[in-house]
Amino acid sequence: MKRDRVGTHTLQQLRDHYHTYLFDEYVPFWTRHGIDHERGGFFCAMDHDGTRVDDSKNMWYQGRGLWTHSYLARHFDNQESLQVARGTRDFLLAHGRDADGRWVTGLAADGTITAPASQRGYDSLFVAEGLTAYAAAAGDDEALDLAVDSLLGVAELYRDPTRYVDEGYVPLCYPGMRVLGGHMVLILTLTQMLELRPQDPRLQALAQEMVGGITGNFWNDKYGLMNEALTCELTRPDDANEDFSYLGHAIETLWMTMVEALRIDDRRLFDLCATRFRRHVEVAWDDVHGGLFRSLQINTNSFTLDKVLWLQEEGLIGCLLLMEHTEDEWAWIWFARIFDWIEAHAALRQHGLPLYQTAGDRRMTFQPHVTRKENYHHPRCVMRCLLALERMLERGGAVSGALS
Repeated sequence: MKRDRVGTHTLQQLRDHYHTYLFDEYVPFWTRHGIDHERGGFFCAMDHDGTRVDDSKNMWYQGRGLWTHSYLARHFDNQESLQVARGTRDFLLAHGRDADGRWVTGLAADGTITAPASQRGYDSLFVAEGLTAYAAAAGDDEALDLAVDSLLGVAELYRDPTRYVDEGYVPLCYPGMRVLGGHMVLILTLTQMLELRPQDPRLQALAQEMVGGITGNFWNDKYGLMNEALTCELTRPDDANEDFSYLGHAIETLWMTMVEALRIDDRRLFDLCATRFRRHVEVAWDDVHGGLFRSLQINTNSFTLDKVLWLQEEGLIGCLLLMEHTEDEWAWIWFARIFDWIEAHAALRQHGLPLYQTAGDRRMTFQPHVTRKENYHHPRCVMRCLLALERMLERGGAVSGALS
């Protein structure tokens, strides 16, 4: 079956929307306001108009920005972005690790360490993903070696039963706790690494372990939803976390595991994740005001009522995966629903400002001032959607045939 329309939009209109936005608005905004062209790295503490709130360089945002600009360079032949990525890599290699070689949490503009390494692991994982993307764009094997070492170090950290992190959003935290968010970023990065080194047995084994945890341990058959927090051994204790589902991470993790299924040509895994992706999107949808809620305490039916842009965009990415590779009519309906909500509630052009609002209350009420702009989830969605739509247009709307 060939399709051309997504709700009231044609595939060509959606493709043109993303292409124009990416190259006429998003990239120029960050080039002017968010990139440290002199020293390398990114400033994310900005207001809507690009006014800088402070010059801090949080490590999450450095690794994420490195990924974004490396992806831009590789998939859109953007040489300016490759220069930005190279400058960020150099800045991180010069300043980003402590005396023990661990990636720290925060840096000042000049590279002075302002926050030490933490036990969460996300700093190292985002840097590892960024270095992997840079290695793919620039052919830098040393960057990939460092990325692999950083990722394997976090995997080992997560196996420590004494490790304690206050995750903040999880109802109950305890030593050794494993969260779906950790499996999520690991499988996301492992898929990209294995595209470059498909025969590495360490990466193969870890990817299989992550997929097993995502589809088995974190899945709660009692509710038909994914739990966010388990013990270090990936078991489910009878506590306040038993009925807690962080819907945003579940939706995100499931599309990422679908991408891994595409890499290894596993139709059964793809279909399983697709079914569960649909389930989480439908549960997360706000039937009153629209948009997706990000977490749920199941037994009391208590949703976290604020809205975040990244979750809506993870929904778009997952829907497009189903649109491109299957005959799933559901995905076409839900992509249009989520896309229209984003444009109506998060686009800032209606307020005379660039880009999108990344967080808000249940209705995504306009906030005249903010303290951070998004350099990862948002451009990732824009770029992945643009590339997928271009592939779909090349096939005249026909399904890809990528899954045997």
